[in-house]
Amino acid sequence: MVKGRFITLEGGEGSGKSTQTRLLKEQLEKQGLDVVLTREPGGSQGAEEIRNLLVNGDVARWDGMTEALLNFAARRDHLVKTVWPALEAGKWVISDRFADSTIAYQGYGHGLDLKSLYQLWDVAVDGFKPDLTFVLNLPVATGLARALGRGAGEDRYEKMQMQFHQSLQTGFLEIAKNDPERCCVIDANRAIEEIQQDLMTHLRARLGLESNV
Repeated sequence: MVKGRFITLEGGEGSGKSTQTRLLKEQLEKQGLDVVLTREPGGSQGAEEIRNLLVNGDVARWDGMTEALLNFAARRDHLVKTVWPALEAGKWVISDRFADSTIAYQGYGHGLDLKSLYQLWDVAVDGFKPDLTFVLNLPVATGLARALGRGAGEDRYEKMQMQFHQSLQTGFLEIAKNDPERCCVIDANRAIEEIQQDLMTHLRARLGLESNV
């Protein structure tokens, strides 16, 4: 059986990842692919329990390293229980966030040593990386306004200072610049349909997927 592909979408708060992951799943299913949609932190029972610790509560609830360790604990469970079995079964997996978010949030946002975080990535999940990562980029203030406007809870990170979110944007763009074969920056300050079309164009070019529709 041919192994599946692992695609991730990254970006700051309110960048539209959830919407685009859902639409991307629909597009790939039209190609006849079996697709699993998931998210981080979360994606498995244990990881969802850890998610609640990270995205709710006071802004100062955890320091940066505690957050990084919690994220990688959740990530390990997510991979073992959800992602790796799906890929081995030949399914394509689309995740709303993965380890790049830990580098951006805890590294660039909280100022943790990047080398230490990449070492943690190697130890916790064997350095496993996606086949393709889309970084959705838009003005920080626009994304925050969208995120805060949802009013759906899980707003611990949204309430952090503007400088934190500006550092996130810098981080995601530098991550993409340093790994251009895997990462693709997408202008997310456009209509939903335009963004989705852009995602599919790059996906076909990078992963060799032929259009069946």
